[in-house]
Amino acid sequence: MSLSISPDEIVVAERESTEYERLRDDESARPAARFTVLSRATFVGGIVLTTVIFAVGAWQRRWIADDGLIVLRTVRNLLAGHGPVFNMDERVETNTSTAWTYVVWFFSWLTQARLEYVVLGVALTVSLLAVVFAMLGTARLWGGTSTQLLLPAGVLVYIALPPARDYATSGLESGLVICWVGLLWWLMIRWSQAAVVRVPSLLGLVFLAGLAPLVRPEATLIGVLALGMIFLAPMPEFRFGPTALRALIVFVAGIVPVAYQIWRMGYYGLPYPNTAVAKDAGGAKWGQGLTYLWDLVGPYYLWIPLLVLLVAGIVAGVARGFALPKLSVRGVRAWLRSPSAVVVMVLGSGLLLTVYAVRVGGDFMHGRMLLTQLFLLLLPVAVVPLRLPRNGSRKDWSFVALLIALLGAVGWSLFAANTTAIKTGTKISSSGIVDERVYYVLNTGHDHPILAEDYLDYARMRAMVTDIAANPNGGLLLNSPSFTFWYLDPPPQPIPEGGAGHTVYFLNLGMTSMNVPLDVRVIDPMGLAYPLAAHSDRLADGRIGHDKSLYPDWVVVDSGMVDIHPWMPWYMDEKWVTQARAAMSCPQTQALLISTRDPLTFDRFKHNLRHALSFAKYRIDRVPKYEIQRCGLVDPHPQPPR
Repeated sequence: MSLSISPDEIVVAERESTEYERLRDDESARPAARFTVLSRATFVGGIVLTTVIFAVGAWQRRWIADDGLIVLRTVRNLLAGHGPVFNMDERVETNTSTAWTYVVWFFSWLTQARLEYVVLGVALTVSLLAVVFAMLGTARLWGGTSTQLLLPAGVLVYIALPPARDYATSGLESGLVICWVGLLWWLMIRWSQAAVVRVPSLLGLVFLAGLAPLVRPEATLIGVLALGMIFLAPMPEFRFGPTALRALIVFVAGIVPVAYQIWRMGYYGLPYPNTAVAKDAGGAKWGQGLTYLWDLVGPYYLWIPLLVLLVAGIVAGVARGFALPKLSVRGVRAWLRSPSAVVVMVLGSGLLLTVYAVRVGGDFMHGRMLLTQLFLLLLPVAVVPLRLPRNGSRKDWSFVALLIALLGAVGWSLFAANTTAIKTGTKISSSGIVDERVYYVLNTGHDHPILAEDYLDYARMRAMVTDIAANPNGGLLLNSPSFTFWYLDPPPQPIPEGGAGHTVYFLNLGMTSMNVPLDVRVIDPMGLAYPLAAHSDRLADGRIGHDKSLYPDWVVVDSGMVDIHPWMPWYMDEKWVTQARAAMSCPQTQALLISTRDPLTFDRFKHNLRHALSFAKYRIDRVPKYEIQRCGLVDPHPQPPR
């Protein structure tokens, strides 16, 4: 008996075999497809949940800081057509973040809404976007959601910190800075992983990185490192060659910051914002800086999640084969366009900026000046990848370490979210660091001080408004020990028609300037809005951020008010005022003041541009008789011989 198989039967058998294999592949692919859908849903849900938690936490602590109101005074002048100035008669850049000033101005112009509500909404929005960008960038770093779960970790640590939630709505630029950092991180990771880099997207990336000094001056370090990586890495295809592309990168990255820098030096007569002069940002106060660092790290035990997540990041990186560069020029250049290089860049930036913050002494606001650094350090572990173990592979068993790190971050976040760092009744520590939001809540009586008039309930503010209204002839307002009235030094006779104008001399620039008309001059003894005070010598043992204090004798002379008793406040010395008048005649001091007060002609612009660096370095002694000696002037009240 013979067995024969027809050709048709062979074809049918092959079709059945192919169909069986396809069904078998489909059966094995279904779990993987379901896992991918689950993973993507988990990641998106994690973004939504984290953003909502941050939004709710920030909204519960909503407020506008006094320093946030300072920004709005400049925006008011911009909207009124007076230019980017704090006082109409003086070109002073009182806002550290140029970009923040113009972002707030743009949305204020666009919406025509009340400024406090505009800055509150914009600050909260960019703070939330920062978290989204961070998570998107880190998800790409770890390879997406196809084979693993990506769960929030580092972002939970950030949003759990009370200062992070405080400064999400404060009206300051903190949210804009971390938003820029998060967006740069996401785009840098995309650039490092792209199979083909397109020139338009590359130019968009370098343009963003080039904005660093306008976002905040110290962010320049981040921008320079990012641009350096891009410039030195292999170039994509470009019809005019790699050299031309590098030249184009330099142009695109530098066009806005360089143009603004030239304009700033000519307009303001300084190479950086006046706040850097007032706070002597180049000075060193290492001891105070270490105190400031521990003021954030210590109360929250912040070192614990940082250490745990550092280990988790190393484990995840080793499991995914992140490598260091080969020790050759070509190897290093190739490595620069890799995710591991971007990780090194952000971690290095975070560490260097932390050292810088410690060197300058930190700040007086609890945690504020370290938020960007913390955000940078947490970026590579903003989310952590969890991949279930298979076949006993050591690489897959990194799951255990990462799960422990994730649970640790969540547990710490629950602890830190409700921790109070500064427990003194005044909310000011012995080192001068203050829980700024709670301090103003207590001293205004408002749970959410947002509007300028909320600050009228702060000491002396309502009295200031009343005293200005009661003295239409003008005068210099100097704060008194009493909260119910100000000393007023009147203008000399004859009073011009409409009055001689008012000048308010007080430390809190925001609440004062936002509760008076723009024609009221508001200046401060620390020098944020007052060049004469900004260029005074720093007090050796002064409170950080407040270690300049110009005597009011100078202001009596500068404002042209009566300089004799009984019109001048009783505690002031006529001799000191006379010496201050002599000291102000110093040619270098006059040149400094003229640079900001003279009409802005082309010749004035050129003069300021040439002398901006020397103006920035110039300092005076706040004691008039010592300033007379420094400048080599004749003392109208010489010391009698012994």
